[in-house]
Amino acid sequence: MILEALRIPPRLRAFSAGDAEVFDLRIEGAQVAAIEPTREPARGTLLSALVDAHVHIDKNYTVRDVGAAEGSLFAAIERMAAHQAAATPEALHAGMERALDEAWQAGTRALRTHLDWPGADAPASLAVFEDLRARWQDRVAMQFVALVPLDVFADAAAGERIAQAVQRAGGVLGAFVYRNDGIVHKLGRVFDLAQTHGLSLDFHVDEGLDADATGLRSIAQLTIARGLQGRVVCGHACSLAAQDDAFARETLGFCVEAGLHLVALPTTNLYLQGAWNRTPVERGITRLREAAELGLRASLATDNVQDAFYPYGGYDLVETFGLGVQMAHLAPATDWLDAITLSPARALGLAWDGRIAPGCPADLVLLAARDEYELLDPRGRRRTVIRAGSELEKSQP
Repeated sequence: MILEALRIPPRLRAFSAGDAEVFDLRIEGAQVAAIEPTREPARGTLLSALVDAHVHIDKNYTVRDVGAAEGSLFAAIERMAAHQAAATPEALHAGMERALDEAWQAGTRALRTHLDWPGADAPASLAVFEDLRARWQDRVAMQFVALVPLDVFADAAAGERIAQAVQRAGGVLGAFVYRNDGIVHKLGRVFDLAQTHGLSLDFHVDEGLDADATGLRSIAQLTIARGLQGRVVCGHACSLAAQDDAFARETLGFCVEAGLHLVALPTTNLYLQGAWNRTPVERGITRLREAAELGLRASLATDNVQDAFYPYGGYDLVETFGLGVQMAHLAPATDWLDAITLSPARALGLAWDGRIAPGCPADLVLLAARDEYELLDPRGRRRTVIRAGSELEKSQP
């Protein structure tokens, strides 16, 4: 297969390009065989296949049953907890498989889902996840995080049972962290369990616009102290945007030292954060640009889809990327495409980080966009998905 006159964004290249911006690419079998510069005008933009670092496929498509929370994070938590308690394996399976099919068609090659885990016992969604992970392994690589309320870890026995179950199922240990009493002590227990059981960590942290929410700083400092650099992911961190510039920058400095992976969730946090009794002024998104200035390249991810937290959306990371570009003024947009390719691949510890070069897997997404200004329009989002060197059916945004 020959792909002609394509723009490959500089951050996605792992080959020497000189001054060239447009390339012809030859695919042989399941690999990229050669990349050569061309003087032809660009006909599209080539990305490595997408990686979604933070989703919730165990509670999607439920908004018609539970209603939209309209700005109340904790109302959404309560509604979804009640719904999850009554969810059948059949209903969970249908929603989770629908998500995987949408993501696959849109060009996603790997995703990490958080599974609501309200107590010591594993939720019903875990068995469904394990079944789907095995059946989808050749299409979408799946990881899971146990999303546990941080206060549950105050019970040492419950924490141990959770960690053992996560280890057995090959998962990641996680917690919902937000202005908890005794936060450092409880986080310490989570880190203890991770180190004892050889687990990576992934936190929901500071998902609000309260300047006194400093869980991200505590997690970064603990990561440094425990020597777990590169093994901790933090999603949301919206409160960072509400804090004093100097304090926020210092926190980001700790994150860099800790090798933290930061994930921003523009759809859910734009919907939930900020006022609902007037036009919202605040933006529910972490400090992406400031993090990048310090060398921390964050990810953008889908988060919730059609549930109480976010009543709209789907599993198209290019669409999520477009919203993130507008929310955080990420310009030029093509310089930030690593937020849905390289950065999440590294956060998830995937074998291929997504940089394109001869010899890399031919798992690619060819967008119709010829430059950054077409990335966000309907024509530019049209794509050809290539997996193992073969085209899938063309999917529309």
